[in-house]
This record gives sequence, structure tokens and C-alpha cells, in this order.
Amino acid sequence: MAVQKSKVSRSRRGKRRSHHALKKPTYSTDVVTGETHLRHQMTANGFYKGKKIIDIKQPEESPEE
Repeated sequence: MAVQKSKVSRSRRGKRRSHHALKKPTYSTDVVTGETHLRHQMTANGFYKGKKIIDIKQPEESPEE
């Protein structure tokens, strides 16, 4: 069995593992709206897996005169 020559500090160990966390976000496309969103999250319109799960209030437009 191999025996280490000296203790590896938390800092040095963390520097070696730092690239493990670098991943691009994975996007999905909603079936109904075609909108892209993060995986396992609802779209901005309130759809999840093709079903409307929440009503999102849109800002009311004031009549411009």
C-alpha cells in the first residue's frame, strides 16, 4: 500500500479538484411553447413538461396618449 510523503492541505486538494465543477448548463425545449429552459425547471410562461402549472401575471400595458 502506498504511503503519502506529506499531508495534502485542503487548499491544494481544492485547487486540484476545481475544474470538476465547470459544466455548461443543460437546456431543454418545452413541447408546447418551444421555449428553452433549464432542466427540471418550469419555463418563464409557467409550463413544465408540456403542462401549465402556474399562471404568470403579465405587466399591464397602460394606454399611451
